[in-house]
Amino acid sequence: MAFKPDGYNSVSPYLVLQGAQDTIDFLVKVFAAERLRMVRRDDNTILHGEVRIDDTVIMLADGQPGWPAQPAHIHLYVRDVDDTYARAIAAGAEAVQAPAQKQDADRRGGFRDAGGTTWWVAQQLATE
Repeated sequence: MAFKPDGYNSVSPYLVLQGAQDTIDFLVKVFAAERLRMVRRDDNTILHGEVRIDDTVIMLADGQPGWPAQPAHIHLYVRDVDDTYARAIAAGAEAVQAPAQKQDADRRGGFRDAGGTTWWVAQQLATE
């Protein structure tokens, strides 16, 4: 018997934020995220939501008493860091750091979505 759902990774970030639906819509626009499971509360806020970006499932929920929204940082490798960064800014993200070559093999940049999550995107350009 499988110990996890088919197609799920063993470790998944879980974001608790205000405006989970807005964040899901943002992830679809910027990362072409695939919507997976969605469970809503009676007030239509998200009790539990899931999206897949490439090979990773990210879980999300709207904060509530006892489970407050919290800022988070997520790092993703993408095929084109400059294009991803530009799509995020066009979709309303706040610039944190424009993509730049780092002291390692990665070109990396960052942006913050309306829900408070800072997304660090990187593209490996050369192996060390």
